[in-house]
Amino acid sequence: MGTRAYATGVGVLGEWRFCPRCASTITHEERSIACESCGFVHYANAVPAVSALVVDDERRILLARRAHEPDAGLWDTPGGFLEAGEEPIAALRRELLEETGLMIEIGHFVGMFGDRYGDGPSAAEVLNLVWEVRIASGVPNAADDVAELRWFAFDALPSEGELAFRWLGPALRSWAASA
Repeated sequence: MGTRAYATGVGVLGEWRFCPRCASTITHEERSIACESCGFVHYANAVPAVSALVVDDERRILLARRAHEPDAGLWDTPGGFLEAGEEPIAALRRELLEETGLMIEIGHFVGMFGDRYGDGPSAAEVLNLVWEVRIASGVPNAADDVAELRWFAFDALPSEGELAFRWLGPALRSWAASA
């Protein structure tokens, strides 16, 4: 688990050394890479992800313990990255089914939260799109990249040190206070 020394700069582009068009050496800027030979420019845009705040009638939220890095062993919301061409709601439904075995009813949109996925120069910038959801059918079962699922009361959420990613603690506490 260790410390979370999230990097800055071009993230996933940090390891690029040569232009994908002409194979010339590229120049690294703060938020982009550029090739002086052919004019190619690529920006380090945030990667879209979806997350679900699965709630029940007992004022509890379902959290998932991460099975893999980054932040393995810490609590997270079920969710994941969008696939190419995938709509966010479709991705949310897919990720919840993969990670929990649940079919969900989509509630209100909670918000957008930026963060980084991982440590070091190749960490990706992420834009998390978060919805409140309810279980339509199924029984929670940890699967895919989830080690454990557990219900938490709104007033008994895990501490900051037990939560994955920087955006999660402040977002959960703000949401729980207004729910």
